[in-house]
Amino acid sequence: MAKRDYYEVLGLSKGASAAEIKKAYRKKAIEYHPDKNPDNKEAETKFKEAAEAYEVLSNADKKARYDQFGHQAFENGGGFGGGGMNMDDIFSQFGDIFGGGFGGGFSGFGGGGGQRRAKGSNLRIRVKLTLEEIANGVEKKIKVKRKVKAPGTTYKTCATCHGTGQVTRIANTILGRMQTSAPCNVCGGAGETIDKKPADADAQGLKIAEDTVTIKIPAGVVDGMQLKVSGKGNEAPGNGISGDIIVVIEEEHNDKLQREGDNLHYDLYVSYPEAVLGASKEIETVTGKVRIKIESGVQSGKILRLRGKGIPNINGYGRGDLLVHVNVWTPKTLNKQQREFFENMLDDEHFSPKPESSDKSFFEKVKDMFS
Repeated sequence: MAKRDYYEVLGLSKGASAAEIKKAYRKKAIEYHPDKNPDNKEAETKFKEAAEAYEVLSNADKKARYDQFGHQAFENGGGFGGGGMNMDDIFSQFGDIFGGGFGGGFSGFGGGGGQRRAKGSNLRIRVKLTLEEIANGVEKKIKVKRKVKAPGTTYKTCATCHGTGQVTRIANTILGRMQTSAPCNVCGGAGETIDKKPADADAQGLKIAEDTVTIKIPAGVVDGMQLKVSGKGNEAPGNGISGDIIVVIEEEHNDKLQREGDNLHYDLYVSYPEAVLGASKEIETVTGKVRIKIESGVQSGKILRLRGKGIPNINGYGRGDLLVHVNVWTPKTLNKQQREFFENMLDDEHFSPKPESSDKSFFEKVKDMFS
């Protein structure tokens, strides 16, 4: 089933402010919280749906990409991995949005007393892609070094927070007794401390290991776009959840094809005889070589549009075009016989410029390129 628009999920318009987004998410989360709707699969689905929408729209960078590209900007998990999210993800990342507003009534949030699982740190990698890979989509296998739990490491419940990961403090203020909760400074919010660990593990019982991660990159990505591979970052100590891998797309330069949005540009040089007599030329595209016909009498600056030979739109709106710019190459040196031929043609009517109404000006050609 296709995903609903994130703004629709939260009941917002596209121009909603950060405060409106936060308020709308809090309202939906309260309405569909699992503790309030036990054994209600529909409510649980809507709860997760609202959390996924908030995870994207509350982040300025992700919101900008979503506004431009829609759900396809996060096909590899830019939100919560395309449905792979779970309650621990939500509670660990968004529990603090509610503060003590639930008054301890719900186990996952604020002062509810439930344990908030620690999350490992994210890894950030850059992946270089050719235009061909961008046009067709690609699966990359990347080796990464990440922190994992060292074999033989055991944990025990933190004696300070008793496994909740939080400590509660009560202070007397001019407004009366105020209760606040903060991550436990002994276990760092994990709810567990090291019991035993091998000599090669760090203070959290983790060690560096090399892992191979498969990344599926959709067609149409753009330079600088970020994708997320959920759960493949550094592991967290104890029963915490793993961080993510943030994949930054880097587009490699192509000597023959230049990208402009979803369209591609190709400079085709033809000789003077080819321009006069016409020719058949083979050119490269992102989907292989194609042969095009050059009509006799073609003018330099002519633009041939090959529809659908560009880059697929990341949002699923078809493919761009390949614009072939014809450039007539004028010889710089001539032998005596060639020079005499062209001197004889100086006053020949066939060589006199006779632009027709169909021959567009430079500015008209530029306008057509963007239409």
